[in-house]
Amino acid sequence: MQLPEDQWRAGHIPAEVYRQLPTGSDLHKIVIVREAPRSYKGPIAMTLLIIVGSIAVLLVIAFVVQIIAGAAVSILSATGGLSYTINRSKNRYRK
Repeated sequence: MQLPEDQWRAGHIPAEVYRQLPTGSDLHKIVIVREAPRSYKGPIAMTLLIIVGSIAVLLVIAFVVQIIAGAAVSILSATGGLSYTINRSKNRYRK
């Protein structure tokens, strides 16, 4: 047991903490509160949420731009300002 973490896991008080206790104190009545180890669950979830949210926003923007462009083409073609034709050949594969 070289590290203080190993001593804590084994139920022993590390020497530097033992030196800070007042003299004459009963070790059976002392409660030592330690800080919990850091959890990375929150930051990882927040990062994933930001990535998914930004992808969703980009998809919505692309969808709205497509609708606006289609509406603009239909309005311009209905008023005679723009003609749009689709040319499809009858024989796709010529032999």
